Amino acid sequence: MAIKVGILGLAHGHVMTYGKKWIEHPEWNIELVGGWDHDTKRRDDSVSALGIRAYDTPEALLADVDAVVISSETSFHAELTELAAAAGKDILCYKPMALTLEEADRMVAAVEASGVRFTLGYQMRVDPQNIRMKELVHDGTIGNICHYRRRHGLSTHTWANFDTAWHTQEHYNRDIFADDSAHPIDMINWMFGVPETVSCEMTTMANLKIKNDNGVALFRYGNGMIAEITCSFTCTASEITTEIYGTKGSIQQYYGDAVSTGLPRPAGQPGLKYYVLGDSDWTDSGIPSPAVHGERIAAQGEFFAQFFRGERGPICSVYEARDSLKMVLACYLSAREGRRVRIDDPALYGIL
Repeated sequence: MAIKVGILGLAHGHVMTYGKKWIEHPEWNIELVGGWDHDTKRRDDSVSALGIRAYDTPEALLADVDAVVISSETSFHAELTELAAAAGKDILCYKPMALTLEEADRMVAAVEASGVRFTLGYQMRVDPQNIRMKELVHDGTIGNICHYRRRHGLSTHTWANFDTAWHTQEHYNRDIFADDSAHPIDMINWMFGVPETVSCEMTTMANLKIKNDNGVALFRYGNGMIAEITCSFTCTASEITTEIYGTKGSIQQYYGDAVSTGLPRPAGQPGLKYYVLGDSDWTDSGIPSPAVHGERIAAQGEFFAQFFRGERGPICSVYEARDSLKMVLACYLSAREGRRVRIDDPALYGIL
């Protein structure tokens, strides 16, 4: 029997992509029933595009489904998670988890109290190249890891009227760094666990209305490893995405984000390659990079379907999601106070 799924909030456009995949693949046994949004025009436009029913209230939608996708503005995630959990519905909440740690704690408490299954949606955790990189790191292929670097970017400075989008509004989403740095920061958590400290700098470069469109953060682990993220949302073009340096070799990934994926590529350039000390050349992973970034977004649909069907665990548990949010908020504390910050610093609860 198909799992009946509803959408609470249609602000985040990714649900339109993987939602269509559920409709295109009835054999996945996911029935997309309908959607609700506080913005009725956005609701009506979105449900019409998907060919599903519009609901006037979250409660009405919850009465008709087995599970929900929460794809609203970030500021509504805690409230909608509490509603869905109290109704006994399994939950896929899209990133980032929440605006504040207090909201994240509410989400954890709601999931624990109800016993519903919960996952946060992070596409980097299900990308085949990223999965292969994690395997190479953890099986010792390139030795002890000394330095990890992820360059992550968007060309939002070229997007018309982006300064009026909900993604840039403090009351909905904090800012673009909080929104999109959540991806590479969670990837660090997924690959290496929670670090001890972070040092971060953020700047606003292209448009004063779009805060923190550039940022660099250095995460330090107890064994001395340093993980770096470089997030530019004023990035026009790039190729290399991830670099991992170990005592016995190195990993390089190309075309791993939206900025790099759609550009022309040198003939024969692997999307993911690695070199091991003593080898005569780089090894091509054999895993192709998608032709457009939207393929990565669409590919989540099958993983999410497996989760809703109970065939796999969370892509990112509610506890991992809270840890990733701590890492994001620690970047803000570090940048504001000009100091290295511990990820468990109680002052993170003051980032409102």
